Amino acid sequence: MAKTQSTMVELGSKVPDFFIPEVNVGDKVGPNDLIGAKAFVIMFISKHCPYVQNILEQITALTNEYLDKSIRFAAITSNDIEKYPDDHPDQVGKMAQELGWKFPVLFDADQSVARAFDAACTPDFFVYNKQAELVYRGQLDDSRPGNGRISDGKDLRAALDAILAGNKPTTDQHPSLGCNIKWK
Repeated sequence: MAKTQSTMVELGSKVPDFFIPEVNVGDKVGPNDLIGAKAFVIMFISKHCPYVQNILEQITALTNEYLDKSIRFAAITSNDIEKYPDDHPDQVGKMAQELGWKFPVLFDADQSVARAFDAACTPDFFVYNKQAELVYRGQLDDSRPGNGRISDGKDLRAALDAILAGNKPTTDQHPSLGCNIKWK
């Protein structure tokens, strides 16, 4: 596993356009399906990555809490499934069902969405406001496999709480750290 930091795309950037299939239902989803909430979160994930596995319970808890507060979520898996079959849509879909995720989990087969977002690692989080402008990018929290810190989602929670309070998230944001996206 190669430790890779997120790219930290410029705040204020517009959400890239995409329209890709949901792993369990097959319906295609894009930003227009997420806009309209107070904010929406795009997260790049991987089933096999230990950094993602380390925070799965927190992703479930956080999304369940904030879905009720008019925050929308979508997860995207972009890894090369030939070399990393655990990230096949069937496997990621099964994981999402087992975790009880109530948001779309999307498959970026040609990796164009990850490239458009300039996503670098899993996990990688991007938060957009009502105008589809990037207001947060980076880590869920500072928990990492083996560092002894329990995942609490504090960084992402702080950004979402600021938005819900009518404020902008702080610009003091920390890059995510995880497995590099497995490019074809």
